[in-house]
Amino acid sequence: MAHGSRRQNGVHVGNGGWDAMMSSTVAMKTKKKEEDVKGGELLFCGTTRSEADIRRKKVLPGDIFVSPTRLRSLVGVDIRYVASGCASCHCVALSVDGRCFTWGKNEKGQLGHGDKTSRNSPTVVSGLSKYKVVKAGSGGGHTVVQTEDGTSFSFGWNKHGQLGTGSTKKEFELSPVQCLITDVRDVACGTDFTVWLTSIKGASIQTAGHPQYGQLGHGTDNEYNTKESSVRLAYEAQPRPKAIASLSDETILKVACGSNHTVALDSKGYIYTWGFGGYGRLGHREQKDEWSPRRVDVFTKHNLVPLDAILSAGSVSSACTAGVGKIYIWGKIKITGDNYMYPQPLMDLSGWKIRCMDSGSLHNFVGAESSCISWGIAQSGQLGYGPNQQKSSANPKKVDILEGMNVISVACGFAHSLVVVDRSNVGDQLDKLDVYDDKDTDEGIKEPATSKKTTRNSTAKTSDNANKGKKRIKEPATSKKTTRNSAAKISDNANKRKKKTEESHESEVIEESHESEDDSVEKTSGQNKQRRGKTSSRGRSSAATKAATPARRGRSRTKTS
Repeated sequence: MAHGSRRQNGVHVGNGGWDAMMSSTVAMKTKKKEEDVKGGELLFCGTTRSEADIRRKKVLPGDIFVSPTRLRSLVGVDIRYVASGCASCHCVALSVDGRCFTWGKNEKGQLGHGDKTSRNSPTVVSGLSKYKVVKAGSGGGHTVVQTEDGTSFSFGWNKHGQLGTGSTKKEFELSPVQCLITDVRDVACGTDFTVWLTSIKGASIQTAGHPQYGQLGHGTDNEYNTKESSVRLAYEAQPRPKAIASLSDETILKVACGSNHTVALDSKGYIYTWGFGGYGRLGHREQKDEWSPRRVDVFTKHNLVPLDAILSAGSVSSACTAGVGKIYIWGKIKITGDNYMYPQPLMDLSGWKIRCMDSGSLHNFVGAESSCISWGIAQSGQLGYGPNQQKSSANPKKVDILEGMNVISVACGFAHSLVVVDRSNVGDQLDKLDVYDDKDTDEGIKEPATSKKTTRNSTAKTSDNANKGKKRIKEPATSKKTTRNSAAKISDNANKRKKKTEESHESEVIEESHESEDDSVEKTSGQNKQRRGKTSSRGRSSAATKAATPARRGRSRTKTS
């Protein structure tokens, strides 16, 4: 792929000169970062409960933290990096000395402790005790980490090959296993897929996992018919990390993953996106899925993105920092209103010096100068505004209790946020924050187990009690016609409620964040079309909106061996 000369810091640089300058710059920054690595205090807000718990209102008041809160087991521990994901109900924290702490939901073994017991308390992953862990990524039900020597380990759900072990025979890995990849320098996770950045020439970016929307970037969604005469579709997993061929001539420096899409920055300052295109989250002025990396033309034309830009990707949006203190954002920004079909500057944060940034399911967190800023939809306190304050905010708003603190790292999960603040020059501000005493929960949270035998006994007992009640209470006579009419009315009301729920945008976003986590991966082509429904968009004609749902390309009819 040929490129012309570009301007960097006022100087025109040719292709060869650009790459040489980039390599030197990256090497200097990496060396400086390694020398200046320091940690801080971890703060938590929101909840690690799943979307099912939140919908069914099974979240107890003690499970929700509306203000940034210190965790007793990590008080005084130097945390250098935190990770979560827009589909994650679990957290990862890495200390300066290389220990890996995990906590939260663990129904798929994503915490790496050898069991499926959820934990409120950050617990060291003992299977990684021999390694110094420096980076981590968190998916819907899996976790991937990178060690100081460039090795990668993973644990959790592996149904779609997202652990990168080369096989899907073992659906769950409850303890860390080594990924089939070397020379790793960064890692990121989507709901059911993983992206690694490596220092291997011609293979700087490699992916594995679920390919349904093209989020792996290999030019296909690996879709096939389950049977030759069937319309049921399935998606062939990619369990072995594979380099993205169309980026073999590029060096990818940064990457971020949404639920089912990917954003990347190369050494020439270009931004690429691919995967699920709904709501304009890819920034290409249309909503079609992209199976291969495609440049975002806004940044190609204006050369706005510096090499140290920060990327983030949420469930339905993407963002990056650019020159002169700007943040560009695109996709579904608010529940109401138009979508941003291409990157547009977020004027509320213009001029701020952004240190770190991340996006969750429907919320965003930014560490800027000596302030922490958040916005989005939040029903579980994940914006950290505090009690008796607004839960959600359509516009960026300071987290007042953290004002004056320098933020080292941030991470956003499905309904929670993690913030690491520098302890120096904060005085007694940290002492004013609440401390959650989590040490009494080290053994974890065990879901109540109910055996079939117990269930049958309970059912029988309930039935006996009901029969006894019938003998005591005489039921009013009801004709069969009345019963049928009542049943039909109840059914109609249920269908109406179901339809209303499905049309709710917030429910659609939550469902999309976790849809790959369902066991029913096979879907009909009609369901696939329904998933790509129409949404409003900024500056689009009716013809453009009509063309937003493309026909599937290159679909094979039967699975090839």
